[in-house]
Amino acid sequence: MGKSLLFVVLGLLGACQLAPEHIRPALPTEAGYPTEYSIDQVGSQAAHQLNWHEVFVDPKLEVLVETALVNNRDMQVAVLRIDEARAAYRIQHASRLPSVSGTAGAQRGRTSIAASGVNAGVAESYTAGFAIPAFELDFWGRVHNLSESALRNYLATVEAARAFQLSLARDVALTYLATLEAEERIALAERTVQARSDQLRIAHRRLDAGVTSELEFRQAETLLTQAQAEMAGLRLTHAQTNNLLTVLIGGPLGDDLPMPHALANQVGVSALSAGLPSNLLESRPDIRASEESLIAARANIGAARAAFFPSIQLTGNTGYASTELDALIGEDGRAWTFGPSINLPIFDFGRRRASLDVAKAREHIAVARYEQTVQTAFREVADALAGRRYLAAQVAAQERGVVAQRRLSELAQKRYSEGVVRYLEVLDAERSLFAAEQALLQVRRIEAGNHVALYIALGGNPPKVQ
Repeated sequence: MGKSLLFVVLGLLGACQLAPEHIRPALPTEAGYPTEYSIDQVGSQAAHQLNWHEVFVDPKLEVLVETALVNNRDMQVAVLRIDEARAAYRIQHASRLPSVSGTAGAQRGRTSIAASGVNAGVAESYTAGFAIPAFELDFWGRVHNLSESALRNYLATVEAARAFQLSLARDVALTYLATLEAEERIALAERTVQARSDQLRIAHRRLDAGVTSELEFRQAETLLTQAQAEMAGLRLTHAQTNNLLTVLIGGPLGDDLPMPHALANQVGVSALSAGLPSNLLESRPDIRASEESLIAARANIGAARAAFFPSIQLTGNTGYASTELDALIGEDGRAWTFGPSINLPIFDFGRRRASLDVAKAREHIAVARYEQTVQTAFREVADALAGRRYLAAQVAAQERGVVAQRRLSELAQKRYSEGVVRYLEVLDAERSLFAAEQALLQVRRIEAGNHVALYIALGGNPPKVQ
């Protein structure tokens, strides 16, 4: 038995490797990001080296993301899939080693005279020992490759869960920023409605006094109703984004959340290093998950190729056998059996060839999905880098536009009170000012959201769950 065990070990160690060598596909993108907006800022850092709170300073946002990572139902499914894949790998890995089982049996029966040639009697037999069921000698690496495939699928599931963490953190952050935008725009609309209500009362008094016409009064009324309609739409948007946020965090929003920061103060560290597209291969968990799936597909090719070669299985048992229970254990009752069996494939109507073709096709699919994942990551980073450069300029321009529009509105009001212009000019100036202020809040939300997108696209880290 000792020599047989040695042969088994040597057979396992000397198994052939029929799976294709894993070579990472060539980068299906440019070597660098577009130069006009990818120049790193001085003192910039890689996203994966920064913690979430170093980049996003809003304490309420951090609490919401932490809550989502624990309570979100899709996140729970992703974590449970890790457990499922781990168990599947353990099952497959166990097949690389022989299983041992204890056996015991007892038989009692009567033999006839015709069958035994002697007088009929009662026969008894007892057995006890250990058995090794059919164990495959993995000369061609079939079992090894199946185990490798299960391991890579498990690792891919782990990386996919991390990728989902980042995706969930991004969705929570963007929804939260949309909620903040709606709240600030509602506050602006409420102030505008209040101011225009005051203007309408003044216009009504002037109409009663005969100082102004009904046309100007109706124009002031129109200005008020436009602001009221805008406020109602913003409140609807705020309710819908809150509902979405509730689903993302996995439950109702608490009442004891920290006070939020304003939209203009959402960004902490802004100098994130873009690096090179090749850096994404290590920093992005979705790319790592795709690569693990590709390795698994190549291991399956090795298993499919091994099916063309003979398979050798060993069976054996050792123990005791006796016709008397009292004499079961002892040197006289010792018994053992050991024997190999070989299965040589001859003709199966092309089944093994078709299985190999399936495995190769799945490898090609895995390569395409890997390249697609890399290209998507490249585009996400490039888009966010473009946003980092141009959105800041857009916000600054919009701020200057609001200042100019506010001054224009003040001048229009003054000229109208002096009787120089008609109220229509005031109406246009007020409407343009309100639109410019709303647009400023919107572009600030877009800039903050772009910062979130850049951090996630570069493979940043979600908040640590306590």
